Parts: sequence; C-alpha cells; structure tokens
Amino acid sequence: MRGIYTSVNEIRKQVFAEIAKLSYEYEEGDEMRLEQIPYDIIKGEATGYRESVFLERAIVEERLRLAMGLPLRPVAEHAPVSKGADECIIPEKYYQPPLINIIKFACHKCPDNVIKVTDACQGCLAQPCAEVCPRDAIRIQKGRSVIDESKCIKCGKCIQVCPYHAITRMERPCAKACGMNAIGSDELGRAEIDQDKCVSCGMCLANCPFGAIADKAQIFQLIQAIKRKEPVYAIVAPAVVGQFGPKLTSKKLRSAFKALGFEDAIEVAIGADLCTIEEANDFINEVPKKLPFMATSCCPAWSVMAKKLFPEYSNCISMALTPMVLTGRLVKKQHPGCRVAFIGPCAAKKLEASRRTIRSDVDFVLTFEELQGMFEAKNIDFDQLEEMQSMHGASGDGRGFAVSGGVANAVAAYIKENYPDREVKIASAEGLEECRKLLTLAKAGKYDGYLLEGMACPGGCVAGAGTIQPIAKSAASVANAKKTSTNAHSSKSNYKDLLDILIEN
Repeated sequence: MRGIYTSVNEIRKQVFAEIAKLSYEYEEGDEMRLEQIPYDIIKGEATGYRESVFLERAIVEERLRLAMGLPLRPVAEHAPVSKGADECIIPEKYYQPPLINIIKFACHKCPDNVIKVTDACQGCLAQPCAEVCPRDAIRIQKGRSVIDESKCIKCGKCIQVCPYHAITRMERPCAKACGMNAIGSDELGRAEIDQDKCVSCGMCLANCPFGAIADKAQIFQLIQAIKRKEPVYAIVAPAVVGQFGPKLTSKKLRSAFKALGFEDAIEVAIGADLCTIEEANDFINEVPKKLPFMATSCCPAWSVMAKKLFPEYSNCISMALTPMVLTGRLVKKQHPGCRVAFIGPCAAKKLEASRRTIRSDVDFVLTFEELQGMFEAKNIDFDQLEEMQSMHGASGDGRGFAVSGGVANAVAAYIKENYPDREVKIASAEGLEECRKLLTLAKAGKYDGYLLEGMACPGGCVAGAGTIQPIAKSAASVANAKKTSTNAHSSKSNYKDLLDILIEN
C-alpha cells in the first residue's frame, strides 16, 4: 500500500485541508463548523467507500476530531463533533495520549494469522498439504482441501508445498506492520492497541487498508499561532525533498512556507550535522571503555522501543540530542521569543516533542501529509512561487539521515576524518521487528564495540507514516539532495562552534 495513492489518502488530505481552512478562517464560535464538514467531504446520499454514507460521515467526524487534537468520542454516548473543540483554540495545546487511535467502527475486523484454502485449490491427487501437516489438520472434502482451525498450529508448511499456491496466510495488516506486537483484538474482534507496548511509529496507521487508524494533529493550533502574529519558524526534516512533487523544488521551499504564514524555514539536517558530531565524540569516548556498544538516538520510536524492551542497555542508547531538538534550540537562540514547528515524516516525533523536556525547544509537530492540507487550504500554486536562496546549509551526510543507514554512515565518516586510527564497525536495522533482532544479538555480545543504528520505519525516515511519495522515489530524491551540498561531511558544519552551547541549554 505504501506509495500508492488511495481513497484513504484522499480522505486524509481532505480532513487535514478542512481543519487548516477552518483555522485560517476561524472567528469566535466557528468550531461549530465542524458539524458541517463531514457533509462537505462525503457529499450526497451515496458513497463509494463503504456500505453506508452515514457510516462514512461518522468516520470522518472522528478523523476531524483527531486532526483537531481531540480524543475520540465514546461510541455509546451522544456528543456533537465539536465537543471540547473550544479547548483546542490555543497554540499551547499539546498532544494528549493516546497519540495513535483506532476508530473502532471503521475497523474491518480483519482475520489475524489464519491459514486459508482459496478457490484456487484443485483437489490434487498428491495432496501434499495434508501429507506435510504435523497435526493432521487438513482433509479433503468435496474435492478440495479443508483446514480444521481447531487443530491448525499456523506452521505454514501447507503453504510452502501447495503446487497451485492455493493456500494463503491471512494476517491483520496493522498487526503485521507493528514491530512491537502491540496490536491485538477486543471482545468484538476489532483491532486494539496496547498502549504500554506502542511506541507511536505509525506503521499501523500507514498500513491499514480501511483507514481505521489515525493520529492526532496540531494543524489548528499551529495556524492559530501564525494568526496571532507570533513568529513561527518551520524546521524541516531532510526527507522533505520531492515529497510535494517536482513543482515544489528546493529553491521554492522557503517561499512555500512563507506563503503559509511561517516566518522562514530551516533544514533539520543542520541539527543532524551537530548530532553526528556529538554521537561520534560519545562513541570515541565511551565504546568500549564504558559501554559494550552505542546505539543512535535520532529515531524516537527505535529509542523508546530499546528502552522498553532492553532496559538494562538503556545507557547504551546515545544521549545526544536529536536533530529536531538541536535545530529547534538553534532557531530559538537566533530568534528569541519565536515558536518552532517541526515538519517531517514521523508520527513518533509528536511523541518526542510532547515530553516536557522538549516542549521549550519544539512547539508544534506536523507531518508532510498534514502540511499538504495547509497547502490545499491556502490554494498554494507552486508554479507561482518565487525561487529563493535555499534553506539548506547542511552537509550531504546530514541530509542522508533521512534514509536507512544514513545516521551511522555520517558518524563513521566523521570519525574516519577526525580519528583516522579508530575503526568503526557498524550494524543497522530498519523496521522495529528487525531492530529487536539487532538488539537481541547485541545483548548476546555479538556487536561489542559496534555502532548500532535503528530505524523504526522500513527504509528510514523517507518511509515514515506521514510521508506522501513512494519510498524508493523519496530515497532517490534524498540521494540527489546530498550531491548538491557544499560540504560532504558534518565536520564542515558552519554551526559546530555552537554545539556546546546548545547542549548546555
């Protein structure tokens, strides 16, 4: 589903655009307009999405609430869509847990880990599926194989030997995408998130084909801050290149943000350069003298996962400030009294920014999808935007943070340049399931002396839950952006002399 523009993407875009439009046009009491928006998005008496236009509007209503930063309404209680919206008309509104939510009546109750015989079964004479089944769970009935679910242990041997590929494993897409095993079923068979396990990576959100999972947003609050004439600076993740199509070039990005009301836009790859330097120095000083290995810190979902599942190695996660925080601090140092909005691909960054220790550095977090809603609301024509001096001032390695392997490679390049006698062994993983395997091996001593990089999203930040473009296409755009950098490596950063000040802030 990733990289394919579907009706789910279209509805999400419309919801974000309507919330952005409401905020730009907002006057006291306008929160009641929320009641009309579902009818503007789902028009008429018929729908092409679900069996009932009323159900589709009810789902849109909950999406609107989440986009406003509001909680889902209890299904068994009557409440208007706008209930509690007056509490959101402030720029100080932060995300309240849970960040990732399942709209229960949108859930399809997908089968979870079921081995099923399809209509492609030919009832062959050899019956290899029955022969290999270790529990005698398969029998031939009316000329085709039938699986006794009470006996089946889901081993998959029948799938492997069927000559017609007529047997398949059906898995709940959201659960399959979750590397934390945080998704189960409620008493009605609908998906349910174990919030104690969830690290807000958003992979369930990105992989649900029914659009039943959504995260909360700060679109409304951000625009309210802009409207109050507060200087709001956008700090933009390096995965932004190419996200909004070929018309929004790197030379037009600053103009695009200014057209939305931002004071200016600065690339987070600047902070990535500083993060590289800090992590490299930490690695040199602490591995293996004090720590058996060191793991990178910039992916919040990976970092939280590591601390939840491997608490005894939490001190092995780098204490370096993330590129988002370093860039936010830099901007606030340069522009006292301003507000900072991180614009990126990541749902988990919302979780990171909601921590009290981070709130003074980053005021808002929006995904590229949510920013697209702002462009839609303001009817921004990319063709008409003025080309400006690039917002970029980072190295190629800093921009490479957006793809899997980029963080570790940047750190290794810095060490090679500044500590040529020191060898850096690297191991990396993408996707939380693979990240767990990586740390399990590290726990067993397989990676002593290594620098470990984990990325929660398969492919890296370019595959985040809030991205728009296909992953491979985005990775190629990042590779091209690296080539345009004046400096290849982070050691040449123009901001490195400020690192100590930013760390102590």
